[in-house]
Amino acid sequence: MSLEITIQEEPEQPDTQVIIRCRSASDPDVIRILAALRPLEERRLTGTRDGQTFPLTPAQVLYAESVDHRTFLYCRELVCETALRLYELEERFAGDGFIRASKAVVVNLDRVRSLRPDFGGRLILTMDSGEKLFASRQYAGDIKEKLGI
Repeated sequence: MSLEITIQEEPEQPDTQVIIRCRSASDPDVIRILAALRPLEERRLTGTRDGQTFPLTPAQVLYAESVDHRTFLYCRELVCETALRLYELEERFAGDGFIRASKAVVVNLDRVRSLRPDFGGRLILTMDSGEKLFASRQYAGDIKEKLGI
């Protein structure tokens, strides 16, 4: 079997899509490719709002916040609740850029537009949405290290 890889960049495409064109889905090479892709597919989140469930990818989430023992996911145009706790989001999606910013907030560093120092060693994070969040002094060093600054 010969393998040809084509990548098409489409800036308006919200999610990454993988299409496999093959002679047979039972081909051993196709099965290995699918096995390698499965962990990426399982990295989905779900949020609920007004009785509806929303499937989300980690890239859609700007940040997560814990309020009154409930965890909320903040996306560009949606705020919904998730059953996951902040530490679970932080652990499960660390490879996707999620990092603790304060006791009650985990941010997606891939969605941070800019950051600047604030009083007392804190950081002000400006998200893609324009919203500003504070990273506490306790976590500011980890954020800087992760960003290589």
